[in-house]
Amino acid sequence: MRDDDRPVVIVAGHICLDMIPQFTRTSGVGDQLVPGRLVEVGASVLATGGAVFNTGLALQKLGVQTRLMGKVGDDLFGRAMLDLLRDRDPGLADQMIVAEGEDSSYSIVISQPGVDRIFLHCPGANDSFCADDVNVDGLRDARLFHFGYPPLMRRMYANDGAELEIILRRVKACGVTTSLDMAKPDPQSEAGRADWRRILRRILPFVDVFVPSLEEILFMMDRDRGVEQGIDGSTLSNVANQLLEWGAAIVGIKLGDQGLYLRTTTELSRLSGMGVGVTADSDSWVDRELLAPCFCVDVMGTTGAGDCTVAGFLTGLLHGQNPEDALTGAVAVGACNVEAADATSGVQSWESVWQRIDAGWTRRAVDIDLDGWAWNERRSVWMSPHDSGHAQGGGAYADE
Repeated sequence: MRDDDRPVVIVAGHICLDMIPQFTRTSGVGDQLVPGRLVEVGASVLATGGAVFNTGLALQKLGVQTRLMGKVGDDLFGRAMLDLLRDRDPGLADQMIVAEGEDSSYSIVISQPGVDRIFLHCPGANDSFCADDVNVDGLRDARLFHFGYPPLMRRMYANDGAELEIILRRVKACGVTTSLDMAKPDPQSEAGRADWRRILRRILPFVDVFVPSLEEILFMMDRDRGVEQGIDGSTLSNVANQLLEWGAAIVGIKLGDQGLYLRTTTELSRLSGMGVGVTADSDSWVDRELLAPCFCVDVMGTTGAGDCTVAGFLTGLLHGQNPEDALTGAVAVGACNVEAADATSGVQSWESVWQRIDAGWTRRAVDIDLDGWAWNERRSVWMSPHDSGHAQGGGAYADE
């Protein structure tokens, strides 16, 4: 394999086919989807979905060389997903697995502007994905391995995450940086009843970058505590510090329209040992605690917003950016995503994203109580009083 063909990022995990009907009425979903009623909708957007496709295709659109690892069935939906990938780039599907006799995963995504999404989801072949499905030989030339949505993949959470631990151990043994994203399972399902605290303690020592949403991680760590009960800076710090204590090096928590929160380890050795996917000066990432607000956009749909935000953050890491710029690029890519109805068509090139940022793209206000935090005007991020950059620069740094 020539150096210029080398896959920089491998994205593995959950994959599905998304069917997104376009609603023609402005009334709420609850007023339309009632028993016995026929609801007329517009054309359906048919798109690849799940973390593999959403994050993987977003990375590719951002200019990152990407290969995908996932499992589909030998059925109509599986062929459709592979065709969609090959139409974009024949090489994207090289490491995809076609499982004979299994059904492909699909989701019906009910998404209206200004209303959070509803998913009708069939996990399909994702449930049989296991450690042996990850081709270690295909990882040796990669810089970063991103795994997405283990709560929607039965083998990944069964036996307290034993298979997922095997995957992450093998990847780390290759010197590759690891990244992990989550999904919130149905609380009444087998995945919803799993001991996620035990699973996280088991796998996080092998996870360099952990990027769940706040709703997902609160469910996993304290399912009686929901986002609706309110959060503040202390809530975020407490959650992130626990995840760092369990072994992660970098924790990014997606906050929906409130932005992206970052907390990093105080241990320089943990950061400098993350692998070949991180080229930034490790010193600039030690003991950081920041929050980047979202950018102002006209929202057409929120499908894939978190996945695209993750893709932006990983791209920043691969480019060697400092934490402030990596966060800013992440929420900017997420903002581009929600300007389109599907999961990735709104994503622009990395250069275009930063041209838009540098042109003075307006930020949204943050409604989270950040008592004691300081606004860094030049870098457009909130800085915790515990952030090492804040502590070194004091008030002057916050206003520079």
